[in-house]
This record gives sequence, structure tokens and C-alpha cells, in this order.
Amino acid sequence: MNKDSFQPPQPLKNAEGMPVFQQEWQAQVLAMADALIANKSIEATRWSEAFGAGLAEAHAAGRQDDMETYYTVALSTLEALVTGQGALTEAEISNRREAWTQAYLRTPHGQPVEL
Repeated sequence: MNKDSFQPPQPLKNAEGMPVFQQEWQAQVLAMADALIANKSIEATRWSEAFGAGLAEAHAAGRQDDMETYYTVALSTLEALVTGQGALTEAEISNRREAWTQAYLRTPHGQPVEL
């Protein structure tokens, strides 16, 4: 392949041709869950059960059945599983989230966010 024919990777698409991930953090939360399952930090069945329960709770609470709900529930499920195992406290997660928020806010547009 020569450099003139190089095509950068395109976003994953679902069956309807829509992007699977609307924002980078959505891909990252699923990648983190996959990595934690792969290194046996969390069990796949526990992830699946907790994620399914979270989606059911969101639906029962009247949240829309859309990608934003899906990935927000995925993130909160992952956080709950990690804190539930004692790997991180809720305060540590909250502090890290705030640190990332501040880093994001001070980062010029188009530049990578660094803590």
C-alpha cells in the first residue's frame, strides 16, 4: 500500500449506517470494561448482569432508549463494579473525574487532553 492510497480508519457503523460511538469516551468506557474482563479484574457475567440491570433501571425511570443512555449506564456500571471491589473509592473516582474535567477545560481545541 502506498501512502497516497492510505485511508484513515472510519468510525464503526451500526446496521443503519450510524456511528456506533458518538463521542470518544463511549468507546473508551467499553474498552476499559473489556480490559478489566480480560485481566480478570471483573467477571464478564457480573458486568453483563449489572449493565443489564442498569439499563432496565434507566428504562423504568423513563430515560430514552438511545446511545447516550446506553453509554452513561455503561460508565456508571463500570464505576460501580470497580468501587464495589474496593479497587477505587467513590471519592477517588470523583476526584479523577474532576481532574479530567479541569484538564479538558484548559486544553486548547484540537489538542490532546493531558492530566
